[in-house]
Amino acid sequence: MAFDTTRFEQADGCRYIPISQHGLIGDLRTTALVGTDGTIDWYCCPRFDAPSVFGSILDADRGGSFELAAEVPTRTRQFYFPDTNVLITRFFAADGVAEIQDFMPVVDESREAARHRLIRRVVCVRGTLPFRARIAPRFGYGAEAHTTHLEGHTAVFRSPSLTLALTATAPLESDGLDVWSYFKLLEGESNVFALDQIGDDVPARSCPRAEAQEQAEATVRFWRHWLAGSRYHGRWREMVNRSALVLKLLTYAPTGAIVAAPTTSLPEQIGGERNWDYRYVWVRDAAFCVYAMLRLGFTSEAEAFMGFLSERGILRGTGESGPLQIMYGIDGRIDLPEYELPYLEGYLGSAPVRVGNAATGQLQLDIYGALIDSIYLYDKWGQPISSDRWDEVGAVVDWLCEHWDQPDEGVWETRAGRRNFVYSRLMCWVALERAMRMANRRGLPADLPRWRESRDAIYRQIMRRGWSAERGAFVRGLDDHVLDASLLMMPMAKFISPTDPKWLSTLDALTTDLVSDSLVYRYDPTASPDGLHGPEGTFSICSFWYVEALARAGRLEEARLAFEKMLTYGNHLGLFAEEIGPTGEQLGNFPQAFTHLSLISAAFNLDRALG
Repeated sequence: MAFDTTRFEQADGCRYIPISQHGLIGDLRTTALVGTDGTIDWYCCPRFDAPSVFGSILDADRGGSFELAAEVPTRTRQFYFPDTNVLITRFFAADGVAEIQDFMPVVDESREAARHRLIRRVVCVRGTLPFRARIAPRFGYGAEAHTTHLEGHTAVFRSPSLTLALTATAPLESDGLDVWSYFKLLEGESNVFALDQIGDDVPARSCPRAEAQEQAEATVRFWRHWLAGSRYHGRWREMVNRSALVLKLLTYAPTGAIVAAPTTSLPEQIGGERNWDYRYVWVRDAAFCVYAMLRLGFTSEAEAFMGFLSERGILRGTGESGPLQIMYGIDGRIDLPEYELPYLEGYLGSAPVRVGNAATGQLQLDIYGALIDSIYLYDKWGQPISSDRWDEVGAVVDWLCEHWDQPDEGVWETRAGRRNFVYSRLMCWVALERAMRMANRRGLPADLPRWRESRDAIYRQIMRRGWSAERGAFVRGLDDHVLDASLLMMPMAKFISPTDPKWLSTLDALTTDLVSDSLVYRYDPTASPDGLHGPEGTFSICSFWYVEALARAGRLEEARLAFEKMLTYGNHLGLFAEEIGPTGEQLGNFPQAFTHLSLISAAFNLDRALG
């Protein structure tokens, strides 16, 4: 697939390419988005939740970028070096073919933990091609002034909060703010641009051609060695492997945290207000990631996340809303104040641009089920949990026995007040049921009579008040009549048989009301207002849940067709954002962990059902 890399023109002259026309690179501390035209549109340094250095995806004028492209008209193609997160963007012109190899070396934590390096290696593979580069950092989300000092082939960008050094094998020039380079490559020639965070303890370091090639080869070896640990060898191996590589990129190695997405404020509706910061650890998303990783055999990632919970005292929380917050910083911090950056226009004019997330104050009871289910699976497939961790789990479950029967904001983080969501009840049931399984299997101390009483009370309430005879379906809230795609989790959570008549009737109702082709809406905001204006796209995790629900119900042909259709909505690299818009465009933060973990689960279970 060759790309037209023309950026969308706005009335004010800003330019953007589609969200989906980006690839992701990273070093297990931060990531960068690289457009199909060779521009780095998003990069935060030195970690996921740091202010952006390149943020032109949120404001093409003020955000900053690292442009690198041929000086003549070209067609481009973009792909990953097989089984790695090394990204290659190829340029095809009348007189030659060249490529940019973008990667971030994964450093040895014990040796160079403070060095963060982004390398761009340009190679001419046929003929000759002229190139241009423009490095225009804008520190602090574009709010901090900086100076640029150029000396030979090194440029130092200095701001109050961060200093970066650019070293290049190509000639550089500067106007005191930005840096340019113009060069021509003949077949077999290359140039290297390396961007490093520097400081008192981390001096600037050149990156000659030979070293860049060595680091590229080492980065390829790292990713291939890691991916070799996957035990999935089914029909959709390439897509599952790519999703696993995405989830690994979203892992913050120093703590074991897993972020929901590497970006903030990419809109769920162009021109709308549904713009959120996802560069944090959602308990729900991370717990589901642990499930997906364990499914594939990656136990060390699950162990690292369990360490994050333990070392940061997550399970010992004492907040007003309960032991757990719905999200944490990648270092375990609990305060993530939300504020807007009014000077940034947002992607395609979709303001506001937000930093932080006010949803930390919400009550979402479903997170207890997601987390304890992941602990249960880790205890079963990974390592038996420690006695201290079991004490923490027991205290959380005891708390849940007292508090499950109350309204909350729900899995979709609505801002229209608390309700008695059926999905929240369902996942409270999961928390209790999985804790009881652990206690029984390992003979661990627990107040089993109390836990059983609460578990059974939840089951009876859902069956009595979460079922609508009028709709012939389980519904969004108690005594309600509105459908919600989160209920696709009911058979996957083993709450109900996937062939139970009530569930099959629910599946048919969801298909009628919320499914468009293979795509699934979370809910209908006109029937159940969520406190925000405007519509949204279909939610991709729900679309993969739908595939899995069909497969478990024995409707394998429908499931396989729906899955194959969903794969066509991925971008050229197999990456997915949070949502799919009306004409198939990717919407929301990108790429999204939630979507990729559900792809893995759907592929794994559909493959097993097909035999």
